[in-house]
Amino acid sequence: MQTLTTTQFQFPGQKSVYRGKVREVYNINDELLVMIATDRLSAFDVVLPKGIPYKGQILNQIATKFMQLTQDIVPNWLIATPDPNVAIGHLCSPFKVEMVIRGYLSGHAAREYALGKRTLCGVTLPEGMKENDRFPEPIITPTTKADFGVHDEDISREAILVNGIVSEEDYLVLEKYTRALFQRGTEIAASRGLILVDTKYEFGKTKEGKIVLIDEIHTPDSSRYFYADGYQERQDKGEAQKQLSKEFVRQWLIANNFQGKEGQVIPEMSEDYVNSVSERYIELYENILGEKFVKADIQRIEQRIETNVNHYLEQR
Repeated sequence: MQTLTTTQFQFPGQKSVYRGKVREVYNINDELLVMIATDRLSAFDVVLPKGIPYKGQILNQIATKFMQLTQDIVPNWLIATPDPNVAIGHLCSPFKVEMVIRGYLSGHAAREYALGKRTLCGVTLPEGMKENDRFPEPIITPTTKADFGVHDEDISREAILVNGIVSEEDYLVLEKYTRALFQRGTEIAASRGLILVDTKYEFGKTKEGKIVLIDEIHTPDSSRYFYADGYQERQDKGEAQKQLSKEFVRQWLIANNFQGKEGQVIPEMSEDYVNSVSERYIELYENILGEKFVKADIQRIEQRIETNVNHYLEQR
């Protein structure tokens, strides 16, 4: 099955290309950004060697849908989606931090907690918590924004301000928007029988100096979801939670002795494994959005994207 793992487009007015772990962003005339969601899969800040069929389409369509569902509370960069894998929006200067917000002690936070740490990104964690317990109220645990293949690092609000990474005035807006988005995401998830456990948001500034939401939102790559049904029962019994996120990829890697550390080798990704990951992503899409996933034609995926983006740019 064909996948999109890298792109080499030359669009009219193209100034530059930025390649992230999963997305490739084309600057058009220092005015627009064409963001292409590839089928690359990253975990532990490492890009894995094989693409996952339909993953880019899934991430792009979930993100753009949630942009539409939250634009009344937080402005965002999005203008159009001319292709299933493409979002086009306003050129923004991204903030150098990712705003991670956690409602539950899961994932990275749980791993740190198990090591005996009771402070995460300057936030004090309550004693006596079990993995996947709910925090008394959501906590914000920012990370520095890393480039391709480089690890994001935890950072405290104080360190962000002291080092001038974000001004205090802007950071207060980022915190306010992060809490508002998480609240809305929590409500939408609850309506689909899900719990939004944790997520991350990225923000940027438009040329006019307006702070807007950029990149992805509430996707399985940037968020963790639990099924609400049976959550408390599983917690009471000390059982693992049934979850919707790419944590299943991380767990597979951990089971195969890979956590992105020096000297570790990425395990072999068989065709069956790649297809099983694709099926999980489709399941994630259908549960998170509450609608059937419609597969786009991927026979000539690069040509399709190029045609659709060029058509949009010509029509402007």
